[in-house]
Amino acid sequence: MFSSLRVRNYRLFFVGQVVSNIGTWMQRIAQDWLVLSLTGSATAVGVTTALQFLPMLLFGLYGGVLVDRLPKRRALLFTQSAMGATGVALAALTLTGHVQVWHVYLAAVVVGLATVVDNPARQSFVSEMVGPDQLQNAVSLNSANFQSARLVGPAVAGVMITGVGTGWAFLANGLSFVAPLIGLMMMRARELYVVERAPRAKGQLREGLHYVAGRPELIWTIVLAGFVSTFGFNFPVFLSAFADDVFHAGAGSYSLFNTLMAVGSLAGALLAARRGTARMRVLLAGAVAFGTLEIVAAIAPSLWLFALLMVPIGMFGMTVNVTANSSIQMSTDPAMRGRVMALYMMVFMGGAPVGAPIAGWVTDAYGVRAGLASGGAIAAAAAVTIGLVLARVGNLRLSVGWNRGHPHVRFVPREAQEQLAAAA
Repeated sequence: MFSSLRVRNYRLFFVGQVVSNIGTWMQRIAQDWLVLSLTGSATAVGVTTALQFLPMLLFGLYGGVLVDRLPKRRALLFTQSAMGATGVALAALTLTGHVQVWHVYLAAVVVGLATVVDNPARQSFVSEMVGPDQLQNAVSLNSANFQSARLVGPAVAGVMITGVGTGWAFLANGLSFVAPLIGLMMMRARELYVVERAPRAKGQLREGLHYVAGRPELIWTIVLAGFVSTFGFNFPVFLSAFADDVFHAGAGSYSLFNTLMAVGSLAGALLAARRGTARMRVLLAGAVAFGTLEIVAAIAPSLWLFALLMVPIGMFGMTVNVTANSSIQMSTDPAMRGRVMALYMMVFMGGAPVGAPIAGWVTDAYGVRAGLASGGAIAAAAAVTIGLVLARVGNLRLSVGWNRGHPHVRFVPREAQEQLAAAA
């Protein structure tokens, strides 16, 4: 489960990200609380989040082009420094009492611009640290790392905001970037897997899009991830409405739902690390299970049943995320990996700003139960449809049987299925 941590360079990277991710979650909580305190407007909080994601939507593909041209470790040193400096600057403004809401907006844009390069660079740099054999494991541990920070960061931020104020939470986040910067500088360059960088040339963005379009295993994986993230991952909309409108239980239940989902996501990431391979059937099955469980949760009659369902929903959601991420990286030419991962992250992260208003409209018009059920139904239907399309393209048929007393479902070549039928 933790085999990639034997690699010294990745171990340094992992430890640095543990510290940095906790700081990032602290800043997310502190940032929302500060904006709400300054304006009293939930809309302003939404604007802040949108400004942080907008650069990825607008410039994400160009970030991928840059990542394929640049040394990834050097690019990460720059982006991590920029994000750390933003946290320190916001802390200084807050602690001195000069902070205004436009300062927070500007900080969100700067972090978003740094993420345009940082995200694909971080994702594709993993393969240079661990090589192809450990890639699935390392990608899974990265996700486990992020989910662990999701459990710790908000709790620490809550204590810090209540005890000493939001400014100190921003400062803690800014200083947390020292850890990954030290890790990057301590890496042994000779132990990195050499990847040929793409030379500067015209049409590289278009080249990346054509590359993805010509690879069914890439395009359909990205399409499925887009459907799941756009329609199935709108939990800020759904969970708050279930806690307040359905179960009338308040903020404590909302926090409980998020915590249990984070526990499930952490378990899903660790299980993915243990599997060691990223197969399309695991991705499709995970998406179907994720969508189906959302439908079941939508009709859950009690708060505690709904809360318990958050664990497997988080687990299968993370299975989809990790499997899609690692399968795309393993199927992509290293010279194209930055552009392909930028496209994947743009689709996956860009799904929330598109899907959240749709989910909100369905919830307002038909109720939160209908909203959650429809999102799960779309995610599951997309997985089934893409599975059938890939089976048809690959000349496969569905085989259902029993193996040692357990149901066995898989796709087999049509010729093999026909031979089995003839033998029977």
